[in-house]
Amino acid sequence: MPTTTNNKQRVLNQLLAGLPKMARAEPEARPILEQFLYAICREDTSRDLADRAFRNLQEQFFDWNEIRVSSTRELADALDGLPQSEARAQRLVEFLQEVFETTFSFDLEGLHKKGLKQAAKQLSRYQAANDFSVAWVTQQSLGGHAIPLDDASLRVLRRLGLIEEDETNLEVLRASLEHQIPKAKGSLFGDVVSLIAEDHCYEADPNCSVCPMASSCPTCQEMKGSVAAGAPLRKSR
Repeated sequence: MPTTTNNKQRVLNQLLAGLPKMARAEPEARPILEQFLYAICREDTSRDLADRAFRNLQEQFFDWNEIRVSSTRELADALDGLPQSEARAQRLVEFLQEVFETTFSFDLEGLHKKGLKQAAKQLSRYQAANDFSVAWVTQQSLGGHAIPLDDASLRVLRRLGLIEEDETNLEVLRASLEHQIPKAKGSLFGDVVSLIAEDHCYEADPNCSVCPMASSCPTCQEMKGSVAAGAPLRKSR
């Protein structure tokens, strides 16, 4: 059953007002280049794992240039614990290589002078860029209102009924969420959704019984109803 506007607002209010205690400290401020690299580590994983992987990169390699010329195997070892570590390592190398070839440095702070839209557009041109990484840097470093969406957050938001099941255009989905979520709470929103995905809303066999959003989650209520009726559960989204 489609989630009504009033129900969506109620779920959003619970996420933004009732669950801030779930969120940890504000993400660390970083230069644009580092924020982009961190986004590659952060996508579809927890903040704890991303923080550890990023710290490993900084501690195990002398500088960004050493990372640029290192093998993906070496980098993947540093990213141990992250899913698809070799693919992430390849993106790190590709990004640093492209930045170096175009700027002869590892400094992208000049993007601050280009304006938000132009800066985001330039970031999106990098081969290693995707919607999540550009939105992450826009939110965390460029001062823009952007909600980074990865597969884990999309799963949670669809189950909560906050985005439509059949809508796959990330730009459309982000625009809808950004219209409903205040800019000042954008980072908190993403952090809370990420924590729910990490701790409860697994892709298979979600742990609905102890999820703090269970009472407001239409998917959880549907699953409970199916169990009570003895009907087969719908495949997890």
